Amino acid sequence: MKTNLPYQLIRYGLAIVLTTLSAALTAQTVLDGYVSEGLKDNLVLQQKDITLQQAQQSLQIARSYFFPSVNLLGDYTSGEGGRSIAIPVGDLLNPVYASLNQLTQGDKFPQIENVNQNFFPHNFYDARVRTSLPLVNTDLYVNRSIQSQQIVLKQYEVELYKRQLVLDIKSAYFSYLAAVAAVKIYESGLGLVNKNVEVNESLLRNGKSLPANYLRSKSEAERVKADLNSAENRVVNARKYFNFLLNKPLDREIEVSYTFSDATALDTASTDIASREELKMIKTSRDINAASIRLNKLTRVPKVNAFLDLGSQASDWKFNDKSKYYLVGVQLSLPLFQGFRNNISIRQNTLEMRKTELNLTRTTEQLQLAADVAKNDLQTTIQNYAAAREQLKSAQSYFNLVEKGYQQGINTLIEFLDARNQLTSSQLQQNLRLFEMLTAEARLERETASYTF
Repeated sequence: MKTNLPYQLIRYGLAIVLTTLSAALTAQTVLDGYVSEGLKDNLVLQQKDITLQQAQQSLQIARSYFFPSVNLLGDYTSGEGGRSIAIPVGDLLNPVYASLNQLTQGDKFPQIENVNQNFFPHNFYDARVRTSLPLVNTDLYVNRSIQSQQIVLKQYEVELYKRQLVLDIKSAYFSYLAAVAAVKIYESGLGLVNKNVEVNESLLRNGKSLPANYLRSKSEAERVKADLNSAENRVVNARKYFNFLLNKPLDREIEVSYTFSDATALDTASTDIASREELKMIKTSRDINAASIRLNKLTRVPKVNAFLDLGSQASDWKFNDKSKYYLVGVQLSLPLFQGFRNNISIRQNTLEMRKTELNLTRTTEQLQLAADVAKNDLQTTIQNYAAAREQLKSAQSYFNLVEKGYQQGINTLIEFLDARNQLTSSQLQQNLRLFEMLTAEARLERETASYTF
């Protein structure tokens, strides 16, 4: 049974697939540009940058304690009653004044009353400017060191999220490319089955074919349409997720472009995890714990502060040379006994450091395992991709033979459709294995922290 199904149509369909993959694997800078966009515009990353800036401000606050502090202080008090003290100035001075008046034969020395002085000041103010400066305070130095380590910790947190974001962006991009390639494959397959439907319809009208062949080919066309609809939906969803990671409009078009080479990262891949931010963060936490222990131990060192007061104090709001004053002082603080709280804190921080050391060992082993697994996965995906390519070659050759036999009436429609399904399946498998390999390569890059910002 001969048909007019052109062989060139098959070659054209295959060319679409190969062109799609080729276009999907050119211009590596496109993906690098998307990664840069994500690192710049991602909302979570912006939040972490703000947290880093807050840590930097905390360091500035810690440094400010080394500078003198100047404060304006003022007190006003006024009261009557309460406790008082009797001062018998009249009893002491009146006899003397009386004798003086007799000697001088005058009244220049009047009699005075005894004084009853209250403890409460009446209408009294004290206004002063106090300047204080720490002379010896080990807490300030250790706290500044801790705040510096906190900044380093926040920086590692930002870099850690960046690395995960790079992997997410690359994985999402490869998923989008895979979905786009799948659509092209289904479109090519739909073109083949639609042409087959036309051929069988023409043969049926001319009485050279059975209705079953026409119905079978039409059913196959509807099945491919359904697969194509699902593939197109995956493209839409993949585009939305990719743009979401970049904080861009969800329906923004994505440039389908990527450079691919048979020489993958496996050729030069290393499983060294020394650059992982997780390890650096744990080591930084260990340094903070050590600083906390040092802070507790240095509480036994005296703290010495100096101060200078320049002010005025008087009653009834008087201000003159007699009301003005200055006061200089040095303060010393040395804890003698605090219920062993300091020793307990030292032991507590020592245990925390030991726990951090164990966490460092465990995390190192976990990350090394993850890096080894990622490299093995990459090797497996490379082998699977090579097998998929060979499978596609075989499926394409088989389809060409069956298609010629179908045109010559040697092979049946079922055999033709089966060969076409095998070809489409092989194309999809190669497409899937390709982007699985690229994703595995990106994961190995993540597990070894080899991406350079």
